[in-house]
Amino acid sequence: MINVLICGIGGKMGQNVLSLLLNDREAQAVCGVDVVCPQNCPVPVYDSFEKVSEKVDVIIDFSTPKILPELLAFAKKVNCAAVLATTGYTPEDLQLIENASQEIAVFKTANFSVGVNLLVKLVREAAAFLGEDFDVEIVEKHHRLKVDAPSGTALMLADGVNQAFDGKKEYLNGREGIVGKRKNEIGLHAVRGGTIVGEHDVLFCGEDEEITLSHRAASKKVFAAGSIRAAKFVAGMPAGKYDMSDVLKGL
Repeated sequence: MINVLICGIGGKMGQNVLSLLLNDREAQAVCGVDVVCPQNCPVPVYDSFEKVSEKVDVIIDFSTPKILPELLAFAKKVNCAAVLATTGYTPEDLQLIENASQEIAVFKTANFSVGVNLLVKLVREAAAFLGEDFDVEIVEKHHRLKVDAPSGTALMLADGVNQAFDGKKEYLNGREGIVGKRKNEIGLHAVRGGTIVGEHDVLFCGEDEEITLSHRAASKKVFAAGSIRAAKFVAGMPAGKYDMSDVLKGL
């Protein structure tokens, strides 16, 4: 049985992870770290990693980048893996993650949905097959409270497309005014409204035909489930950086 520490257990995503782990036969939540302790929580919750005494095999983090140094220090101290599901890392944070991956297994991706990561693979293959004859536009939709645009997933999809063009495509975030004819670009467009969990469409627009590859998330539980799958994959792995492409290799 894999022992999981949930960092950010008091938040919505942390609660989703906890809920799924309660019925999991291969992994279990043994404790959480958060400044907020959810009511009737079935596992101990600490406000600092220093207070954790349980045996931990892997950390699933749905919290804030602010806690990253403490989280990585704990992971290195007890030699456990870390699944980083938080967004908004600074260049300094990314360097900390890079350094930590020399000592422990670190799993990081822009989106923990298995479906989204399969979509990245498909759009990369489609771009390589269709080539310059098809223009690529990406439309992403999220809830009204999302603060960043374009989404990390949209950028991950754009990077997947751009691999087919040796990274030479420029990213254009929306269009306004007289922008002139299309250049060597990938268009990214953000929609924000209501309670949309996450929708991504990749359009390949050619002469007299259009191909659209899409993903829709109906619930945030798909991301929680993906993080648990990542935790099972990375627990016990050698030091290094891992992402969903490594998980998909085994599917």
